[in-house]
Amino acid sequence: MQLVWTLSGRGWADCTISDHQAEAEVTASYISTAPEDLLTAVARLVTGEAEARVQFEAEPTAFRWILYREGSDVWIRVLELADGSKHDNAGTEIWSSQQSIGTVARAVVRCFDDVARKYGESGYRGKWGEHFPRSELEALRAAWHKSHRLEST
Repeated sequence: MQLVWTLSGRGWADCTISDHQAEAEVTASYISTAPEDLLTAVARLVTGEAEARVQFEAEPTAFRWILYREGSDVWIRVLELADGSKHDNAGTEIWSSQQSIGTVARAVVRCFDDVARKYGESGYRGKWGEHFPRSELEALRAAWHKSHRLEST
């Protein structure tokens, strides 16, 4: 699994999510806390929560990520909705995958490490309009490393 976050303009990002089977591109606007929410959702799954949801606002379109964890597996569904206030059933699934929790955590951590390297934290703020999600990234990294240590003992 791979995740790529590209700042495409002031307050806009394109996020490409892919695995060996398929790829989808979603858009996020700074009007939502998309990067923070995604990092936090994956951290919650790593620490044992069974479900997490994230919504990227693309004005007026929305992209809803639904993540379910069972054991060490995570099922990810990404829906595109014409109106973000609508129920999941109103959305169209544009990508889905089953991955291990470690694979998901690694992909998201690597994605935002790449973002920090590419733009720098001040460059990120200049393009996105908000601070780089450093605390959320480090919280996910810590949870992932802790869970990885627990699994290997």
